[in-house]
Amino acid sequence: MLSVALTGNIAAGKTTVAQLFQQWGATVIDADRLAQDAQAPGSPVLARIAERFGTHVIRPDGSLDRPALRRLVLANPSDLRALNAIVHPEVHRRRLAALADAGVRGARITVTDIPLLFEADDPSAYDVIVLVDAPADVRRDRIVRDRGLGSDEADGMLGSQLPADTKRARSDFVIENAGDRAALERAAREVWRQLEARAAAAPR
Repeated sequence: MLSVALTGNIAAGKTTVAQLFQQWGATVIDADRLAQDAQAPGSPVLARIAERFGTHVIRPDGSLDRPALRRLVLANPSDLRALNAIVHPEVHRRRLAALADAGVRGARITVTDIPLLFEADDPSAYDVIVLVDAPADVRRDRIVRDRGLGSDEADGMLGSQLPADTKRARSDFVIENAGDRAALERAAREVWRQLEARAAAAPR
């Protein structure tokens, strides 16, 4: 089984590429979904978040107030590191379980959609790294337009991740997404063909 890490800074278009890969046959593991599941009401992870950051980041129904927590950690790098230290070990455990399950089911290409691959995970754990990228000003405009956030919050989200140039140098494939959906799909399809070739050449 070929294990692929699909990553990209916020608003680069990674989620769209993950959906395309899934349509073309990949088994997709969504790290953000794993994190949300790990932070479910009543979970040990959510309890540790409340202990570290205060009960004001917990809604009356017991769920995590994600916007409140995001504003908190983006304002303080040490808080962001503390949050990652709480959440990511459990996400890692769940990801390994999902990979094992995919292997049992005979998946040939497993794509882990993981935004913080370089910030909070081990890139060497994957066979291939695919980066989706777009210019910073394009990504900033998308954040403001599509997520309804203000300029300051958009800048904070952009600044919380490693620069794209650092990630490009460490990736096997880079999918450019500065144009329209059709251009993105063409670029993603070419990378998918190469992933299929690698999977076909891998020992069974």
